[in-house]
Amino acid sequence: MSIIDTFDSKSEEILKPNCIAKPVEGFPKTVLVTFKPKIIELLKLMCEVEEISCFNAGITIPIYKFTYKGHNLGIYMTILGGAATTALMEEVLVKGAERILLFGSCGVLNNKLTEGRFIIPSMAYRDEGTSYHYMPPSKFVEITTAKRLGCIFDELNIPYVLGKTWTTDAFYRETKNNVEARKNDGCITVEMECASVMAASQFRKIEAYQFLYTEDSLDGEAWDSRTM
Repeated sequence: MSIIDTFDSKSEEILKPNCIAKPVEGFPKTVLVTFKPKIIELLKLMCEVEEISCFNAGITIPIYKFTYKGHNLGIYMTILGGAATTALMEEVLVKGAERILLFGSCGVLNNKLTEGRFIIPSMAYRDEGTSYHYMPPSKFVEITTAKRLGCIFDELNIPYVLGKTWTTDAFYRETKNNVEARKNDGCITVEMECASVMAASQFRKIEAYQFLYTEDSLDGEAWDSRTM
């Protein structure tokens, strides 16, 4: 049996998220998830931020609550990679979250199409392990929330492009042949979490949204760090 055969819808989970996490009174229904500590630091300068819970994931990760235009929102900084990001999301759902908005940087596979725009992934190529525990095997995870997020960006006049992304576990094994293969599949970005998070959110029947912003580029003969 290979990783793509591991989805099991017929037997019960042994270790459930509620074995680790517990509901938190007054926990925000909508939670933002970032990869950058700078986002948390800037938020603390802009408004009143309250620590309401935390994760114990080898390190202690605070979860904060703040108010924006009368709405209570949560935010925390996640860990790189689909498995870790999904596990923390599972716990935050137990704490009381119902909607997740994930945002972070990505590698670019198409400089021309993504230049000056955010990217809203519409499908995620499954080159990772976590998604295969949450849905049957397929080449892509279809991101059912992408069009709704696009409508919100339209309302806010934020430039973006809808497109396929390549989710990989192996940051240092993005070989030339694999990059070309993913480009041929229509992928315009590469990152490490989207397929995992979207498969898990659909399995748990909750809303998860994601947008990306470009950082390094693999759309050339050699890797270009650009802003890194």
